[in-house]
Order: sequence, then C-alpha cells, then structure tokens
Amino acid sequence: MHTPPPWVDEVVAALRAAHPTLWAGRGDGRVARTPVALPLAAIEQARLRLQRFAPLLAQLFPELRATQGRIESPLLEAPRLQQRLGLPEAAGALLVKADHALPVAGSIKARGAFHEVLEFVESRALAHGLLGADGDCRALAAPAARAQLAHDEVAVGSTGNLGLAVGVMASALGLRAVVHMSADAKDWKKERLRRRGVEVVEHRGDYAEAVAAGRRDALANPRAHFVDDERSASLFAGYAAAAAHLAQQLRELGRAVDAAHPLFVYLPCGVGGAPGGIATGLHAIFGANVHCFFAEPVQSPCFMLQMLVDSAQLAGLGEHPSIYDLGLNNRTEADGLAVPRASPLASSTVAPFLAGVYTVDDDTLLRHLVDAAQCEGLRIEPSAAAGFDGPRRVLESAVGRDYLTRQCAHAGVGAATHVVWTTGGLFVPDEEYKRFVARGESLMRQDR
Repeated sequence: MHTPPPWVDEVVAALRAAHPTLWAGRGDGRVARTPVALPLAAIEQARLRLQRFAPLLAQLFPELRATQGRIESPLLEAPRLQQRLGLPEAAGALLVKADHALPVAGSIKARGAFHEVLEFVESRALAHGLLGADGDCRALAAPAARAQLAHDEVAVGSTGNLGLAVGVMASALGLRAVVHMSADAKDWKKERLRRRGVEVVEHRGDYAEAVAAGRRDALANPRAHFVDDERSASLFAGYAAAAAHLAQQLRELGRAVDAAHPLFVYLPCGVGGAPGGIATGLHAIFGANVHCFFAEPVQSPCFMLQMLVDSAQLAGLGEHPSIYDLGLNNRTEADGLAVPRASPLASSTVAPFLAGVYTVDDDTLLRHLVDAAQCEGLRIEPSAAAGFDGPRRVLESAVGRDYLTRQCAHAGVGAATHVVWTTGGLFVPDEEYKRFVARGESLMRQDR
C-alpha cells in the first residue's frame, strides 16, 4: 500500500489554513489517473504555425515589426534581484523570462491564445479558399478575406489575460470575438477589450462559471469556436512551443543544462494550461534535468490540490477537487491565478514529472513586485510576481531540501540556473500599478 511522505499532512493542513507551503513531486511516480502525453509533433507543429503566420502578425501589429512577427520575450540576468531575494551564488544564477513584456497582449497568455486562434483561422481560411498555393498568410489581411472571416466567432472564458490575448488576436483578424469575464477580472482589462471591438460578457461568478457559460454559448453557435482553457490541446501546444526559444536563449548565455547543471523554472499557475504547456515543452527538451515548480496564491491552490489527489496523497475529495472543498475563498490580488479547479489536461500531463507546487500570500506577491521594480526595473502585476518566492522555498524548506537530495545529487556548486517566468504586467494602468507599489512598499517598511 502507498504511504504518503510524513510531511504531506503538514502540507494539507497549511492549504486549509491558507498558509504558504511547498509540495514536491517526483516521488515514487504513482499517479491516480493515466497521464496524457502531448505528442512532440504537436509542439513542433505549433512552433511552425507561429513561424508561418509571423509575416501576417508583423503586418497586423506594428509592435511586432521589429521581431518580424515573432511573439517572444527576453531572458534577463538579474544579479541585483538575486541578491535582494537572498539567493547565494553557490545556489546558481537567477534569470527572468520576461513574458510580462510580451508585445500586443502583454502576458504569457499570448503564446497559447495566439496559436489557437491562428489554428482556427487557418482551418477556416482553407475551407473558404482564402489561402493561395503559395501559402502566404498575409492574404488574410485583405478586405475580402476579413469580410469572409467576419462570419466566424471565437469565444473564451477568462479572468482577464487569456481573454485579452484571444480577443485582441481574433478581432485583429476580423473575427467576431466574445470574452466571458469572471467577477474578479479587472475593469481595465474589460475596457481594453471593448476598445478593440470585442464583446465582453460579465458574470457574477468565478472563473469556472465564466468558462462554463462561454462553452455553453459557443456550442449553440455552429460558426463559433471556443478556446477552452481547461481542455484545449491547441492552447497547450502553443505554450509548449515556448520551450525551444528558452533553450536557445540559455545556450546563447552559455548556461548548460544537464545533471551537473540543473535548470529550475518557477511558473505562476492558475488553471495550469500555460505553466503546464511550458513545463511539458521543457521536459521534452531537457528531461529530468529541468525542475518546474508552479506558484499559486494561498487562497487558490487548485493545482497543488490536484497533485495531492493525483499522487494518491489525499483522498476523499473526488477526482477533480475544488479549493472550495478546503474552505478557501479564491480571492487574491493575483486575479489571473484565481481558479478553483485545475485543468484535467494540464494536471494529467505534468503529474509524472512536475517538480512541485508552492503557495504564496498576497503580501509576498506585492513585496516581490516592488523588488522586481527596484532591482531590475521590471513592471509586473501581482500574478507575475509569484515565481520569485520559488528559489527560497526550494533551497530553505525541509521539503525543498529533501527534493534536492533526491533529484539533484549530481549538481555542482553554483552550477544551477533558476528561471523565474513572469507572466503579465505590460498594460496595467499607471494608477493600478502605483497602488500595488504603494502597498508593497508599505509592507516592506513594516518589515524593517
């Protein structure tokens, strides 16, 4: 009979009490459900599709002309932030994958959302005969093509950033775009969508209710395509395609990844699609030498809860538990991470190889938002700050040290690379951002 590690009871108690905690994976490999394997071919097809449509994107969005239509972010060295966070040189180097600065959509969601909308548009364009024999996607910017695509609809349910990415891309291509927004979505995100001509449907309930409503409405329209954050393999593949560029960036910086030089990646997590896809892509490239940790708010730890169930360390909550089952309220300043249930697709896929999940309270998110600004000039939203607590959790906690002993026994001193993946912040209004900074600075003064 499977016996959970002795610290699991402490993790579960911390979840119920909304106290920050860390769960580590890669135990005996036991998972309660059959893992879902994303074919490597699907990741490569997503990468090639984004490459194929790059000339069209450069034409539609002036901010993409400098990159010839590529949706990519820099990988930044962060020595001052590393010192502020207390990460010693002996533990390795801290880098920031700056998806908070992704052009057009301003968040990590652009990766999956743009891919899925483009995949749908490509299928409709082929059906309508809108693409010529040369396959030049720029033909879809012509008035006749846009008039034809205007009969098709793309819909999505979102707390904000996915809706922004889907709405912006769909409307730019001439499609009718409908975004179902949950009650915790920020008003400025709704207004930004409306300015793009996107229909915003507001719901009083949470993320899960917005997704369910969007899915239901789209099913009633034969010309509609629903971007399903909980179930979409296309979204997942779009996120996974990001791994190849990170691998290239690491090579360009001279950062090796192998047993002696492990790679740690810290990813903010809501429903799990974006971090799950990226972790899957990285695992396909680096195997056991990459260690992906997901970060969640203390009031919205849906992915950790799902991992506890999938690893047979927690029973009695059903196959797909909700954070409400633990008495939590799903309220957080990290609105993009306020999700009650994890994606079954994402959780099933990453369960066999995920390194771990940790939770962060809102005060810590706001402190790290200020740290990122003061040390490296990074303007991020609270959701994007979740990754910065990862290195400390892994290096200093008993659970983290146990994980390192089990999984990184061959690592050299100072040889590891720690990548914090920031996820949003570019378009946060000044007043909203100043409010976050003021709260973070107030907390930091209290700490002194």
